[in-house]
Amino acid sequence: MKSCILLTLPLAAAIAIPAMGQTSSSQAQNTPSSNSQTTDTATGKQPLQPPAHEGFWGHLNPFARKTYVKRQTEPIRDRINELDDLTAANSKAIKDTDDRAQAGIKLASDKANEADQHAVDAGNKAQAAQQSATQASNRIQTVETVVSNIDQYKASNQTEIRFRPGQMMLSKAAKDALDEMATGVKGQRGYIFEVQGFASGKGQVAIQNSQKMAESVVRYLVLTHEIPVYRIYLVGMGNAPMTGEENAKHISGGRVEVSLLKNDLEQLSSNSSAPMTTADQQQQPK
Repeated sequence: MKSCILLTLPLAAAIAIPAMGQTSSSQAQNTPSSNSQTTDTATGKQPLQPPAHEGFWGHLNPFARKTYVKRQTEPIRDRINELDDLTAANSKAIKDTDDRAQAGIKLASDKANEADQHAVDAGNKAQAAQQSATQASNRIQTVETVVSNIDQYKASNQTEIRFRPGQMMLSKAAKDALDEMATGVKGQRGYIFEVQGFASGKGQVAIQNSQKMAESVVRYLVLTHEIPVYRIYLVGMGNAPMTGEENAKHISGGRVEVSLLKNDLEQLSSNSSAPMTTADQQQQPK
């Protein structure tokens, strides 16, 4: 009997010592430190706490089963999954923010480029408008000058054709003189021919002869050079003295004074037919 008691006591002591150590360890873990503070995590949850009781074997249980291990690791796996989800959400939010920022930068750049193009177009249009205004002002001044001088014909060229007594036909020298005078006015405007006939003799005979000589000149200008009749002013002066020589002696035979008179209408025509500028072409209706 004594021998049995002696064998039982060492076995009980061996069992009691680990149990006491586990109890003290569990108490130490369950007792919060006075210096520790509660901290938040990225998930907004409290940090994982170690299990309050780990079984009879303490920190290391050589006989732990899968269910035990699963129960111990499930909170860790769940927290890792939450962190993965949170990381993916943060990455997506960062990517969305970056995409929106890039889109905003591109939109602002496009708007700036469009505004620059509008500014360039506005500058070009303003310059074209200024050129058109300058040209219009110049044309107005030209028109005003022309209108003020529209009735002021000035002698541009003059010639005198001589006729022998009884002669009504033009000589070759007379035709050459008329050719030289009429060639330069073809296609022009703002000119007239003044044809004055003078003949020797008296009364109506002298007037008729001077009229016939002047008509021969007019006929040549109309038929040969296609000068419009309305641009020719004819008058038979009879035996009147030459222009500016009222006291001069009358000549024998006859003569015709031909004067080419011009005003500023031709200048207006040349300005109006000038090539159109780029500004004028842009302002024309399509």
